[in-house]
Amino acid sequence: MPLLPQLNESNFIELRNLTKTYREADGERTVLNHINCQIRPGELIILLGKSGSGKSTLLNLISGIDLPTKGEVIVRNQSLNSLTEQERTLFRRQHIGFIFQFFNLIPTLTVEENLLLPLELNGQNGPLAQELVMAILKEVGLPDRAKSYPDRLSGGEQQRIAIARALIHHPDIILADEPTGNLDYETGAQVVAILDQLVRRQQKTLIMATHSRELIGIADRVFSIREGKLVESSALSSY
Repeated sequence: MPLLPQLNESNFIELRNLTKTYREADGERTVLNHINCQIRPGELIILLGKSGSGKSTLLNLISGIDLPTKGEVIVRNQSLNSLTEQERTLFRRQHIGFIFQFFNLIPTLTVEENLLLPLELNGQNGPLAQELVMAILKEVGLPDRAKSYPDRLSGGEQQRIAIARALIHHPDIILADEPTGNLDYETGAQVVAILDQLVRRQQKTLIMATHSRELIGIADRVFSIREGKLVESSALSSY
C-alpha cells in the first residue's frame, strides 16, 4: 500500500477536492462538490444534513466502499484511491467500524456470534476472542445477552450490540449512519451516551451522520452538507 508522506501528520482523515456524481436518466447529479476537509485523531464529528443530502455517500467514500468521481480520500496517511477493491476491504476490516440505522445484525447468529464475526475476519479466535466479546458486552451493559438472538432484543439493545460490534476489533475510526434514526428519543439518547463514552474512552475518531441537531452537544466539530458543499458549524445558523 503506497504511503503519502506529504500528508500533515496532525490530520487523520483528509478529503481533497472530493467530488461524487451519479449518472441519472436526465444527466448527471452531483451529490458532493469539491469538498476539502481535515479531521484529526480522536475527534468526534457530527455530520448534519437532510435525507438525500449526501451524508451516507460521504461516509461510503471515507470508508472506501465507494470511490470519488474526482479528488482523493486519505485515511491514516493512505490514499484509498490507490488501493484495489480487495485492499480497501482489508483496510476497512482493520481500521473502520460501522454503526447503521437498522442495526444490520445477522438474525441467524446469536449476539456472541455476531460479535465474534469481525474478530474472525481479522484472524482472531479462541479464548481471547471470547474474552473480548464478554468485555465489550459489559461495556454496553448487556453481559447476559450473549446467547440471545437479535429478534429477542429491543431496538435499543440491538443498537448497543451494533456499537459493540463496531468497536470490538479496536478500529481507529467509527462511522455511524443515523444510529438513532430507528429509535425513540429517550432510547436514542441512551445509545448516543454509551457511544460517546466508549469512543472518548478508547480515543477513537467518530463521524456520525444524522439529521438531528440534538446530537450537536457531544461533538468536537459539526458539519453540514448543503447543495454538495461541506459547511462547518460557524456557518450553520440557518440550517
